[in-house]
Amino acid sequence: MAAVSANGTSAKNGLSAEDIERLRASLAEGKPTPVWFTPDAVGVTSGQSAKVVAFDEPAEGDYIQVRATGSRDVLSFSPAELTVVKPPPKPKAAPRSVPAQAAPPEPPEEPNVVVGIEPGKPERPAPRAQPRGRKQPVEITVTLHSTPEGEWTVDVLAGKKRTVRWTPVPAGDVAKAARSLPPAVGEAIGSALDAARERQERRVEQLKAELEAAQRALRELG
Repeated sequence: MAAVSANGTSAKNGLSAEDIERLRASLAEGKPTPVWFTPDAVGVTSGQSAKVVAFDEPAEGDYIQVRATGSRDVLSFSPAELTVVKPPPKPKAAPRSVPAQAAPPEPPEEPNVVVGIEPGKPERPAPRAQPRGRKQPVEITVTLHSTPEGEWTVDVLAGKKRTVRWTPVPAGDVAKAARSLPPAVGEAIGSALDAARERQERRVEQLKAELEAAQRALRELG
């Protein structure tokens, strides 16, 4: 069922192409337009507000990056999970009327009841009530990628949502993290770092040789 805005119009289920263009234009001007989560949004509260902080390119899947109000985390969502129509405020519960107090009735005579436990069948404890509102944990997948030139990037998936998309990571931070990982993982990362270091050292030697040759040629011309 679609939500209804304060002026009586129905809230749209998701962002239209025109909405996305307006959000892009507002973000480019430094004036991000607020959005709200639709009932299709997973892992957040429907009707909660957020701010658009970036658009992934190319635009496919969960490519709209937003920061929910009161949170520092940036998450990615699809157009169907966001809307520019502010949901109406939740109605306040009407106060309950207190009936007039009447004289308490006389308690009935309690019969004598003997409660016993059948032999051979122990008492079963009552099941514990599960707390309400607890979110199910999601699977986190962290992927490190190294290029032959020694450049590292990281990608993070929270369930099916990509929260970090191939962000550059300094090789020094990767080396520090490798020391706290299992030996097999640390050896694999260390081998990649050593290979990248050797390529850079060979590159430095090549550049030195080219520089010396250029300096000799310059002296001969002078």
